[in-house]
Amino acid sequence: MKSSIWFIGLFFSLFLQAQNSEWETLEKKYKDAYLITDPDGTVALDTVVLFPAPKFKTNYDRRYYYWFRKKTYKAYPYAVLAKKNINALNDTIQHITSKRKRRRFVKKKQKYFENEFANDVKKLTRTEGRVLIKLIHRLTGFTVNEHVQDKRGKFKAFVYRVSASLFKIKLDVEYHPENVLEDYMIESILQHAFQDGNLEEHPSVLKSATMLFPSKVIEIQKKK
Repeated sequence: MKSSIWFIGLFFSLFLQAQNSEWETLEKKYKDAYLITDPDGTVALDTVVLFPAPKFKTNYDRRYYYWFRKKTYKAYPYAVLAKKNINALNDTIQHITSKRKRRRFVKKKQKYFENEFANDVKKLTRTEGRVLIKLIHRLTGFTVNEHVQDKRGKFKAFVYRVSASLFKIKLDVEYHPENVLEDYMIESILQHAFQDGNLEEHPSVLKSATMLFPSKVIEIQKKK
């Protein structure tokens, strides 16, 4: 029995040695993957979006990506906070049957949010504000414009859109990492931040949350 075990061990050691170069190639290619050694074992995994490491065409593209990562990190907590406030507001107003009381309640809450968070939000740069708007759509499934229109009406939403356009910001912009490069960078940054524990994960409610994204080359068009 012992000799049989020794022979099997020798066989596998020779096999692994013969496959060593191939294994090193696979290890480099899938360095962030996990090896499951028990084929009969059951492993329960959460649904995740698989994001390969970003590739860059030039050093400028690389620098831009890491600069943009700081912007995404800055905007993300505000998007999470917005989602929580929106959900809490929706949970409350669904129990208010009177339209008049509902409008008064929403207006009161808006003033409260402005007093609490306006100064912090005003410190965001234009890029951070744009990322924030996209992240709100990512987390809630609705654009900022749709949220304003639902809570304050079409006219108020129009006023807000016009005001935002003066700063070259669109409140009706959507989040599409599957075909918009900037959104792809945001999702890539978030997924890697979740994996590394740098940000608390709040999954997207959009269809893109369950998509498998191919590797893309980050190529930024320089502004003239």
